[in-house]
Amino acid sequence: MSAITELKDKTNTKTLNLVLLTIATAGIYPILWLYSNYSVIDSITKKKTADNTFVIWIAVCAGLGGALAGNGESLLDIISLILTLASSVLYIVWAFKAKSALQEYALTEHKIDLRMNGFYTFFFTVYYINYCINDLPEAQRKQRILTGHTAEVES
Repeated sequence: MSAITELKDKTNTKTLNLVLLTIATAGIYPILWLYSNYSVIDSITKKKTADNTFVIWIAVCAGLGGALAGNGESLLDIISLILTLASSVLYIVWAFKAKSALQEYALTEHKIDLRMNGFYTFFFTVYYINYCINDLPEAQRKQRILTGHTAEVES
């Protein structure tokens, strides 16, 4: 059995840093975070959430959507909107795959009933998944307290 902190230690990103880097890079950083961490999440949870092609399509849709936006031509603005929506849908699809993988991993490997909010998963996608990864040790501590395993919590 792996340590509960393994996923947190390998992704090694605080959620606030993820948000601030998103702002500083005009939205590019979540794509970089996803590209560098989906394989870590997949290998630890033993469930496939994405592949390189999937992340590249997110980048293509987000990049072209941003590049075509606001140039005054209505057709290009519509195409920009469609591409931006497509990147958002791809993020949401990945987030729900990651949510499922995290819940299964927590249950099978660590006997934790990890409850993740579907609303937050939908609206905060990468940020909420990162938050839940960072919160796994705290979820385990709470689960042990609720099940009466306080001796393991104190050590």
